[in-house]
Amino acid sequence: MKILALEKENPNAKPEDFMKYAKAEARRAWELHQVGVIRELYFQQDKMDAVLILECGSVKDAQEALDSLPLVKAGLIHFELIPLRPYDGFERLFAQSE
Repeated sequence: MKILALEKENPNAKPEDFMKYAKAEARRAWELHQVGVIRELYFQQDKMDAVLILECGSVKDAQEALDSLPLVKAGLIHFELIPLRPYDGFERLFAQSE
């Protein structure tokens, strides 16, 4: 199952709070990428909020994986999870007309 994960920053977090976890965060994200959980990882163009494409068995599995990130553990960020399904609109191009 593909899942879109949108980072949401804790509004009370300070920039220096993030610096304490930056290397550990990158390491854990790398580990999740290496095992195929994180398939794609981006930052938004206009701010440093992460946008991830995950491949997991369920939304619960995705949440558990993201909960292992140091910034999540520290309460500095959380993720909005959006389960995705394949686009099926092309079928309309080939459907029999009645």
